[in-house]
Amino acid sequence: MITPDDLVALIRNYNPTCDEALIRRAWDYGEAMHAGQMRHSGERYFTHPVAVASILTEMRLDDATIVTALLHDTIEDTRSTYGEVEHMFGHEVAELVDGVTKLTNLQLNAFEPAGASGRPSPEAKQAENFRKLLMAMSRDLRVILVKLADRLHNMRTIRSMRPEKQAQKARETMEIYAPLAGRMGMQWMREELEDLAFRVLDPERRNAILRRFITLQRESGDVIARITADIRFELEKAGLDGTVYGRAKKPYSVWRKMQDKELEFSRLSDIYGFRIIVDDVQECYQALGLIHQRWRAVPGRFKDYVSQPKSNGYRSIHTTVSGRDGKRVEVQIRTREMHEVAEAGVAAHWAYKDGARSVNPFAIDPAKWIESLTSRLDRDEDHDEFLEHVKLEMYADQVFCFTPKGDVVQLPKGATPLDFAYAIHTRIGNATVSAKVDGMRVPLWTRLRNGQQVEIITADGQRPQTSWIELVHTGRAKAAIRRSLREEDRERFVRLGRELSRVAFDRVGRKVTDKALDTAARSMAVKGPTELLAKIGAAEISARAVVEQLYPEIASMGQAEVDASRPVVGLDPDIPFRRANCCQPVPGERIVGITYRGKGIVAHAIDCEVLASLEEQPERWVDLHWHEGKHAAVHNVSLTLTITNSAGVLGRVCSLVGEQKANISDLRFLDRKPDYFRIFVEIEVSDAAHLHRILTILSAETDIAQVTRDRDPTRKP
Repeated sequence: MITPDDLVALIRNYNPTCDEALIRRAWDYGEAMHAGQMRHSGERYFTHPVAVASILTEMRLDDATIVTALLHDTIEDTRSTYGEVEHMFGHEVAELVDGVTKLTNLQLNAFEPAGASGRPSPEAKQAENFRKLLMAMSRDLRVILVKLADRLHNMRTIRSMRPEKQAQKARETMEIYAPLAGRMGMQWMREELEDLAFRVLDPERRNAILRRFITLQRESGDVIARITADIRFELEKAGLDGTVYGRAKKPYSVWRKMQDKELEFSRLSDIYGFRIIVDDVQECYQALGLIHQRWRAVPGRFKDYVSQPKSNGYRSIHTTVSGRDGKRVEVQIRTREMHEVAEAGVAAHWAYKDGARSVNPFAIDPAKWIESLTSRLDRDEDHDEFLEHVKLEMYADQVFCFTPKGDVVQLPKGATPLDFAYAIHTRIGNATVSAKVDGMRVPLWTRLRNGQQVEIITADGQRPQTSWIELVHTGRAKAAIRRSLREEDRERFVRLGRELSRVAFDRVGRKVTDKALDTAARSMAVKGPTELLAKIGAAEISARAVVEQLYPEIASMGQAEVDASRPVVGLDPDIPFRRANCCQPVPGERIVGITYRGKGIVAHAIDCEVLASLEEQPERWVDLHWHEGKHAAVHNVSLTLTITNSAGVLGRVCSLVGEQKANISDLRFLDRKPDYFRIFVEIEVSDAAHLHRILTILSAETDIAQVTRDRDPTRKP
């Protein structure tokens, strides 16, 4: 562990006028509070806050942030209190330490499945956590800087934790903290966090990529040194004073590129990156010209973030060229001031140089950055829409397009003209009928590229279509479309839901009252009686489920079990009947009968893909529906599960299915990997509600990564 003198020296390297007494006082206080506490590695616990403070000195942050790092675990893990910290170190430090404590207590991955008790769903809880995260950031962005440094040191020392805890922290890092660091412009931290998490989550693939790098270097020599020398030669020949760096990309970055492009390592080309740092903007473009004169530019791989900066202040020119031996290399060109912001991201706002806050013209105001991140987040959205929006915003690469008037619209990569329309205004998006890109009329699903001019054509009376949800990429557009569709259908669904509820309640001798609906809504975690009726009308919740929620005993009384050989209404007794193998409909799902020569009637789910090929043969269609009552658990359904390769997991799957009074009629392994298995499971259920309970319970299991219902249109009906 470094000493107090070492820490003060690190700070004085960039801030000679730092408050040494404050730093030493915080050191002594933190060390005293954590006395006797140990880390999993066996080290004294205080080594961790000191390491976090040391990481923050690399970003040249102010005294208050460094002191916060030294104290960030005191309020949570020791007898220290907010009042004591405020008394000893001031209100600013106390607020920062309290903010970090609240972030730590969010427990972003500690979710529980929703149940009848009304607990929030995992999506609802994670969405609320994101809201709190953004709120904490909006108060003072330095809180998240300390938290990111805290996570970075924890990931660097994660090997001392239990394996299951390592996996949990690594997933949390990969899904939340790494993309957040990237969104803040701290690309170096994002890459290190991703690689540290990759080392835990998939060590075999990471090691394989490292071995490939070693083999490549042995076969072709030090490519980085040779290309760096070539670039320096071109700059010197033109009389341009610039610094050149080169490096191989991180293993996770390489693996992600292999996944995205579906390529083997041997076919990857741009696995090396080079950076040129010059004095001013004019020299950036001069260096770009030299690079393109010496090597052939790769089409479609040029990005000018100097003329169109990212929202976090990032500026740089990116180009990819075919270098030595035809190898593709990425080259980034920027000024020294741009490089400072590129390294520190939003944190550059607080950076010190020679004892004073660094005046960098490219550093973004954190308040404006937070506003740009949160301005599109509509608090009235559903939880899943909010979460979808935030994740899209945090993971997105960006494109910049222009309105006919020349205004710039910033969108994530993959955005369409519809996204462009909704980015301008929800009213324009809702009224869109077509679009022109660079003067040419294009389909609304066209993917936009950097620098294109987009003109949106609207019409009075136009309304969003359900298919639009699949055409847009941004969370804002998806939320607006869903909101419009809900509003349009809401009144109709409420009326239908009220009538369905009346019939269901009448069957058990009860009346639909506002109090009954309100009670059911609260127990089913729905926002009020009107929302419950709308969900019933939209077939998201069955009226029968509402009755069972309120009156579970009488809902099942007097119900005779349906004859499993004839579970449907609408057939003559002598006509053969069976369920379609392709879609495997179960009671509670809408069905339609199709006549097959020699087979009688086969029931298909109403959304079965096979029905599309039979639209021209209406004479074969038969109106069917399931008998009311209790159905036996004899209806087979195929599932595909991805489970971790751990002892007891398969047995746990079988136990969970058995606990729900369902039988497993078939089980096969589809894929075996060192870290996971894919298995095919066929279960027998009574109805759609029974199936839903089983899917929910399996999905909530930690060691089950994915559960999908296997509907295969290629299977014979």
